[in-house]
Amino acid sequence: MASGLEEIGEATPEKGAPAEELEYRLRQQQLAAEFALFALKNRDIQALLQETARVCALGLRSRFSKVVEYLPEEQKFLVRAGVGWKPGIVGRAKTGADKKSPAGYAFWTGASVISNHLGGESRFRTPHILAEHGVKRAINSVIRRGEERFGVLEVDSPVEGRFTDADLVFVTGLANLLGVALERQQIEEVLKTKEALLQKAVAHQKMLADEVSHRVKNGLAMVAGLLRMQARALSDPELRQALADAQLRVQAIARIHELLGNSEVLSAVNLPEFLEDLCSLLKTSAPEHEFVVDVVPAMIATSQAVSLGLLVNELVTNALKYAYPDSSGPVFVSVTREGDLLRFEIADHGVGLSDTLAPAHGQGLGKKVIASLSAHLGGEAEWQDANPGTRFVLRFCPEPPGPA
Repeated sequence: MASGLEEIGEATPEKGAPAEELEYRLRQQQLAAEFALFALKNRDIQALLQETARVCALGLRSRFSKVVEYLPEEQKFLVRAGVGWKPGIVGRAKTGADKKSPAGYAFWTGASVISNHLGGESRFRTPHILAEHGVKRAINSVIRRGEERFGVLEVDSPVEGRFTDADLVFVTGLANLLGVALERQQIEEVLKTKEALLQKAVAHQKMLADEVSHRVKNGLAMVAGLLRMQARALSDPELRQALADAQLRVQAIARIHELLGNSEVLSAVNLPEFLEDLCSLLKTSAPEHEFVVDVVPAMIATSQAVSLGLLVNELVTNALKYAYPDSSGPVFVSVTREGDLLRFEIADHGVGLSDTLAPAHGQGLGKKVIASLSAHLGGEAEWQDANPGTRFVLRFCPEPPGPA
């Protein structure tokens, strides 16, 4: 993911400006969806921590953000990752972890904390790092790695203003996703160190893998639930629809994770089986539509399967929503070979380009998601008139699966 730090403007939307508020929340949901995809693919703990801090800073338009890890032997926090801080802070600086600090308060109470006036706080003191950087307000949310507390995700701003409960939902959601990813890493490291001993305990390995999958699904379900709760509390119909769409995307990530988790080979995916299973799941929410799946035999890398699965979900949802506004009809999903490339298509027999093309080529989040996923696959989206209906085409080069 690109840094994007130049986008930080240190200004949150003014209350009563629904268009700006909508753009602000849509940006947060886009960042959350991209981070979830990053966390599913990445195995580098430091990269995960740094990406979390970066995304938080962007999402809240704040100059400073950091992830602190609790060191039980020293009873202090270590700044493991962060953006905006002076040299020598990230990776070295340690701060007090008692309840008199904002991060310590969140860590020990388990309650996410908003402080919009640090200078006037009676609950806790302002840590010297925050004072040194002129921080005036902060959000802190605890990071849980399974049953234990790993540390705290914190966003800080030196500019007067207000963080809101909706901002807190965004930060808490990222902290939960990070916690699930850290737990996955921890379990995988344990499995690696004990691999020789577990050769005779395949059933036990499967139980552990299933437990990890269950926890990941729970973490994604928690994020979807937070989005649903936030949508219910809003009166603006556009904001509610935007959060509802974001909730569906998070659920799609959970659905794809479940399909990939059932694969016996972790590094590769049987493409026809994967797309047929995914379309079967999509059909359960749209039983009146016919799904026609025709995929050539192929094995692709798991990382590409994640992007392709999310793209299928986005395009099928788009087709069902816009191609058949007042009726039902077929949706065609196909993959064929063109030399060394795979040609991926999704088509419908709906109302045609004049109506169905607009959502994908407009300025909404759907367009950005489709373009981003197409780029992940190394291809460029092409929209065609299927006469009748609309056809989406993407040619991409399949990555060879890694070692099993």
